[in-house]
Amino acid sequence: MKPEELLYAKTHEWVQVAPDTQTVTVGFSQFALEALTDLVFLDLPAIGRKVEAGQPLGEVESVKAVSDIYSPVDGEIVEVNSDLPDRLESLPDDPYDSGWLVKIKVADPAGLGRLMDHATYQKHCQEES
Repeated sequence: MKPEELLYAKTHEWVQVAPDTQTVTVGFSQFALEALTDLVFLDLPAIGRKVEAGQPLGEVESVKAVSDIYSPVDGEIVEVNSDLPDRLESLPDDPYDSGWLVKIKVADPAGLGRLMDHATYQKHCQEES
């Protein structure tokens, strides 16, 4: 998938909306991975867990720091990329396909309107760096 086709949260998670808009796939943006550098640990939520937009759903640890992973939408975790914690070194090579973190059944599709398109996200990253 192409980064230009995704939506983004201010906390650097990307969001791919399924055609039915009921489910989203979430992952780390390339910008986030470059900032985190070498990842050493990833804690993902359990399937069935309810999540709220802007609230932590897991943690990622790098050699620099421990950071929360934030949910970009309200909903319920319906799938987790359970292989990812065992292959963190490959995440920066393919963050937009095999590097997805979780899939969330969206509680209210209107919440997707709070996310940024690619161009807006690029400006947001430039302001942060």
